[in-house]
Amino acid sequence: MKISSSLTRGVLLAACGIFLAGCNEELLRQDMANQPKNKPLSESDFFADGRSERPLIENTVARGSIANDELVLPKDSNGFPLPIDEKLLERGEARYKIYCTPCHGLQGDGNGMIVMRGMKRPSSFHIDRLRQSPNGYYFDVITNGFGAMYGYSAQIPPKDRWAIIAYVRALQLSRNAKASELPESLRTKISGAADTGVAKPEGAKE
Repeated sequence: MKISSSLTRGVLLAACGIFLAGCNEELLRQDMANQPKNKPLSESDFFADGRSERPLIENTVARGSIANDELVLPKDSNGFPLPIDEKLLERGEARYKIYCTPCHGLQGDGNGMIVMRGMKRPSSFHIDRLRQSPNGYYFDVITNGFGAMYGYSAQIPPKDRWAIIAYVRALQLSRNAKASELPESLRTKISGAADTGVAKPEGAKE
C-alpha cells in the first residue's frame, strides 16, 4: 500500500513537471512582447558604428518642410509672405478666437478668461511696443512661445499663424488708424458725426 502511494505520488510529480515545462514553452510564450527590436538610440551589433538609429540619407527632406520654408521669416523681418485679403483675415479671426482669446481677449487688450481666473494678464496688443514689433517677432512668439506662453507650432500650421498675425494687425489698426488714412465713405461718416456732436468712433484720429 505504501509502495503504491509513493508510486502514485511520483507519477503525479512527473506529470506536473511535464505540464509546467509545457506551460513555459507554449502557454507563457510572448513572441509579440519579446520580439527582437531596437529602441530609439539603443546599441546595435548589426551596424558597424554600433548604433541602431541610422543617419538620414543625404538630401533627405522632411515632409512638408519645403512648403513651409517660404513662410518662415527672421524674427526682425517686417515682411509678410502671404497676400492679405478678406479671406485671410476671416481665417485669422477664426483661429484667433480659438487659440488666442483665452489669454489675449477678443479685442487683443489682454482681458481674456485666464485673467478672470486669476492668472497673469498678458500685454495688450495695442501698446506701442507691440504695435511697433515686426511681423517676424509675432511669428516667432506663436511658434516658440514667450514668457508664460507656450509655443503653438504643434497646434497652428504656419499659414494659420500668418492669418492670425494679419488679424492682430487689423485689431491694432482699428484703434490707431488716422482719419486721413480711412476710405472716403468712412471719413464722411466721421465728419458727419463731428458736425452733429456725436462722438467719433474709438481710435479715430485726425
